[in-house]
Amino acid sequence: MDWKQAWTTTTTTTNTALDALAPTCAPFAARWDREAERRTQLRTPENLKALMAAQREHNSARSTAAMARNQRSAARKASNNPLSANRRAARTADKAARQHHSQARSVLKAARKNYPTTLAARAVHAHAAHAVPGGLASWLMSEAGGALTLWPASVSAGLIGLNVAGLWLGRRQPSVRLDDGMSAEERRLASRLDPSFWVQNADARGLSGTVPTPAKLTPAGLVSHVRLDGRWTPKTFGAKADEIRALLGARTDLRMEIKSGSHGDRATITLRTRSAADGIDLNGWEPGAPWGIDTITGEPVFVPLGRRMLIAGTSGAGKSWSTRALLAEASESVDHRLIVIDPKRVEALNWEHRARTAVRRDDVLDVTDELVEETHERLDEIPRGSDVIAISKDRPRITVFVDEGAEIISMAKFKAPRTEDGPGPDYSRIMENLRTLARMARAAEIILIWATQKPTMDGRSPGLDPQISAQITYRASLALSTSSECRVVFGEDATEERWHAHKLPMPGVAMLRSGPKAKPNPVKTRAFSPADVIALPERPIWQRATSRPTASPLRLVKESATPAAAPVSPGAETNRDRVLRAVHDGARTLRDITDRTGINKGTVSREIKALTSTGALRKTDDGMLLPGQEAA
Repeated sequence: MDWKQAWTTTTTTTNTALDALAPTCAPFAARWDREAERRTQLRTPENLKALMAAQREHNSARSTAAMARNQRSAARKASNNPLSANRRAARTADKAARQHHSQARSVLKAARKNYPTTLAARAVHAHAAHAVPGGLASWLMSEAGGALTLWPASVSAGLIGLNVAGLWLGRRQPSVRLDDGMSAEERRLASRLDPSFWVQNADARGLSGTVPTPAKLTPAGLVSHVRLDGRWTPKTFGAKADEIRALLGARTDLRMEIKSGSHGDRATITLRTRSAADGIDLNGWEPGAPWGIDTITGEPVFVPLGRRMLIAGTSGAGKSWSTRALLAEASESVDHRLIVIDPKRVEALNWEHRARTAVRRDDVLDVTDELVEETHERLDEIPRGSDVIAISKDRPRITVFVDEGAEIISMAKFKAPRTEDGPGPDYSRIMENLRTLARMARAAEIILIWATQKPTMDGRSPGLDPQISAQITYRASLALSTSSECRVVFGEDATEERWHAHKLPMPGVAMLRSGPKAKPNPVKTRAFSPADVIALPERPIWQRATSRPTASPLRLVKESATPAAAPVSPGAETNRDRVLRAVHDGARTLRDITDRTGINKGTVSREIKALTSTGALRKTDDGMLLPGQEAA
């Protein structure tokens, strides 16, 4: 390496070191310049005239006070009587002169404040106050004819040098190196995050005492670390978000995050000018594909099956598009089945070839009744020492997706009218069944996913049941309307921990809280259209098999002729087929049919009514049920 290269390397290293030190000294230089400017503005001719007049008045008052003090001393010497007229007069004159002198001194002090000396002259006076004694001390401490004692003078000179160097470094303009990959907006923001620009303009925005580091470009945008002086904390600095945005000239819709830095006197500004998910195709779905991409780290985000989950998002946030990939995964394998409960019917239609759907009240009541029965039956089969049942083709994992919880809660409040067979269905059992599934069904591998546009529990327009919410471990949310909805979804600490789903862009960007270590990073979710769902291959539809025979109390039944064989419906056996077969097998009352089939009482009553209207069943005078071909 020749001397030119060595010189270039040394110069570059020196400039880099000086650029790194400049932000540290910038507050000192900024305070110096502000104070110098303030003093300069006060040094007006009017204030100078006031100062000169105050000095004259002070000199006159001081002279008068001295004269009165001397006259009082002379009066004391002339007479020993303290009550004599001369002594009283001298005492009164001295008191008045002292008061006048005090007033003149106060006026002079105010005039000097209004017409201060220049900051440079003040600095010279301050340094002379230690430089002169330091030099004198060095001379006195040196031995005659011996070596000089330099440390007093050198300390004084060092203080002067530090002052000058700090002022020079603080005024130095660091060379900001902008990455070539920056957009025009990022270049402009980075130039305003430069310490030189910030310090010069921070005071006008009420941000004096803060100095940022040059911005760095990351996959998620620009990041700058801010040093705070003693007047600031990261919390108070974050409260100045509007002033910071104005200082940077940032777009109103640009996401800006301000949080604590690595130390107590540090804060971090992050400007989300880009996303780590940019350029990644998240359209469509295939088995094993991630649910989304972390827009900050660029890492894939997976939602494992078998987790009770809450999915929230206001209308238009992309909730349906973002959840379809989860439902496709939950219905793909031979040991997985999907149930879609959708009172609005729109989403359920897309899944009819892969899932059992329930859209009407009676359908929802039937399927939830069956799921509770399946839960209890599976819990009885869990072997000792196991926490959950082993899923298989015969006992698949069942994912129950509730689309729009507010409608389900409203549906469960409906009071069915009384029928000729007795009271109508008890629809309040819908919510009791779903609560049971949330509390008990995880071990039975029956998993509840609750989706809603209205994540409130206030009783006016609830979209989330408190008992169900307490059992949910995975909480995802797209854009919400208010911060209070964020607290309902993510917990009471949502605001403190920055789970700000109400600030998410729309559509297709979510937050996922899956445990105490989860970070509130936005996730760009996979988009899955209705056409993509309909194009998926068909999968088996879950239907609960006839319950196992259980011991039932003995009861007397009428002997009857052996009935004709019950007709068998092609394909999967429906509830109506099971009711009809039970009557052909000898069941004669509503209770008998319920015990034999395991179907809930309301469904059995409805199916009996439909079968009697078609003539497949008939009732005797005493209320017994008989197949249609038998005599009444």
